[in-house]
Amino acid sequence: MKHSQSKYPSFLTFCAAAVITVGPVFAHASVLDIESNAKIAPAATSTDRMIVKYKETGPVVPGATLRAAPSKERLAIVQRSGQQFGLTMQALHTTANGAQILKLDKKMDVKDVAAIAKDLMERDASIEYAEPDRIMQPLYTPNDPRYAEQWHYGDTTGGLRLPAAWDLATGSGVVVAVIDTGFRPHADLAGQFVQGYDFITDTTIANDGNGRDSDASDPGDAVAAGACGNGRPLQAQNSSWHGTHVAGTIAAKTNNSLGVAGVAFNAKVLPLRVLGKCGGYTSDIADAITWASGGTVAGVPANANKARVINMSLGGGGACDTTTQNAINGARSRGTVVIVAAGNDNVNVSNASPANCSGVIAIAATNKAGGRASYSNYGTLIDVAAPGGDTGGLILSTLNAGTGAPGADSYASYAGTSMATPHVAGVAALMLSKNPALTPDEIESKLKSTARAFPATCNSCGTGIVDALAAVKSVTGGTTPPAGTTINETEANNATATANAVTVSGTVVKGNMGSTTDSDYFVVQLPAGKTLSATMTIGSSTADYDLYAYNSAGTQVASSENGAGVADSLNTANTGTATTTRYVRVKYYDGGTGATSGAYSLKLSW
Repeated sequence: MKHSQSKYPSFLTFCAAAVITVGPVFAHASVLDIESNAKIAPAATSTDRMIVKYKETGPVVPGATLRAAPSKERLAIVQRSGQQFGLTMQALHTTANGAQILKLDKKMDVKDVAAIAKDLMERDASIEYAEPDRIMQPLYTPNDPRYAEQWHYGDTTGGLRLPAAWDLATGSGVVVAVIDTGFRPHADLAGQFVQGYDFITDTTIANDGNGRDSDASDPGDAVAAGACGNGRPLQAQNSSWHGTHVAGTIAAKTNNSLGVAGVAFNAKVLPLRVLGKCGGYTSDIADAITWASGGTVAGVPANANKARVINMSLGGGGACDTTTQNAINGARSRGTVVIVAAGNDNVNVSNASPANCSGVIAIAATNKAGGRASYSNYGTLIDVAAPGGDTGGLILSTLNAGTGAPGADSYASYAGTSMATPHVAGVAALMLSKNPALTPDEIESKLKSTARAFPATCNSCGTGIVDALAAVKSVTGGTTPPAGTTINETEANNATATANAVTVSGTVVKGNMGSTTDSDYFVVQLPAGKTLSATMTIGSSTADYDLYAYNSAGTQVASSENGAGVADSLNTANTGTATTTRYVRVKYYDGGTGATSGAYSLKLSW
């Protein structure tokens, strides 16, 4: 991104954070003896961190350093609240949205930390929200012996119907963020990674001797039985190299006479490390979501490789927390689609976070027969399903042979919704490589509408199994798009007071930048519960215009500031109970002007 207006974060000293186990959602079956990893990991129910967001703390300014702890008065309130529960608390750092992370001096049950958070909010009216900083972890499920072929791409019954899609798209020009355990260098992934980041703030979890840094490589996450507290894990676990397996499904090199193929083998992977020994904290994951999508995180250099797709093969129990939801909302507003594993507990996904967050694409796992995998979560919040493996066939991808520390390159067959999710992330990359103007909502809609019927029983698994060929065709003319309305921009519309009204969803506005100081405003009456999506394409490859959205008071609520010749898109939701006004602005930044050189097309849908 060229000149992003950032929006995010800061932190403090206090009680216990909520620990959710957010981690890889998978079942193992590798070339190694990983039987110890083949048990379902019980969800973490304790934490030693809390997230506190004060009302006046706003976005992080680009280049800003970590913010100072709260005032003495606020810290005094924090300590008084903690004393009631026999705790002392310490401020750690600030998140991307300005929230403070508080460290408790002991681990407590998540429910108790939530009670402390509630008490703190009752004591201090300046707090916008407070909640446990839960830990997410890998969700393991039983596995079967190694399955040596990638049936999950081309099998006519249970596969992705991928090979024919490669004739239309291979993912070129798209960056997919893998928010996971990091990556291991692998010959079958050589050249496929762009510069990532290690977002883990806890040095014990990080297992690399430090906190956050620019090295997203995976040092291993092996743990001894009981090492994570409260008797977890039940038995010792080898290093999973989970992020490397996920990355291979998305973008392993293809036609290189080596190993396996990736779904979008000409896409690039942005590796973001948030999971280590015993999992990873919600606050670190939320910052990774923000940074991956082009947002600003205090103390972290700007991301030079904005991801249009985020893959999160991780999760834990409970409702979607505010911190994660805010990060997802921000990512979507910057045009990034967030794809999340449903979880492997064979329960309703409504109790699995972040798959139950709003605005994500939640993925269930199917087996080789095309039915629901025995472990896969289910429910009305599932959007689509994809091959995740089970008895009869697992998902083969890149791995590392080390049981603790890194070893040689290897391959492994795993099963889980963690394995299903990168299939869908890869297809989203194929779609975006053909049509970069797609919004997150459009990607979700097309994945769901083009999914094929389940060939076997898969109740509450979404609209069907993702069909790669049909999904790509839906953005390249293989299907007929719905008819829309086209109107011409009418001057003068250089202010909200004279904005052109757009009344029909799906309207395409034909306009132009008349001068280097031009701005064009359009106004929409957005119904309650609806999300306005705006996508702007520019006629000239050297022109650079930007896109902004404002509420009825004129406050900016979303923006997209991509470079010359690149489409801009944004989303803004009406979460209220009544229709509200939204203004969309096209603003000149650089390049041509006039009816020909300054032409642009703006699509508004809700």
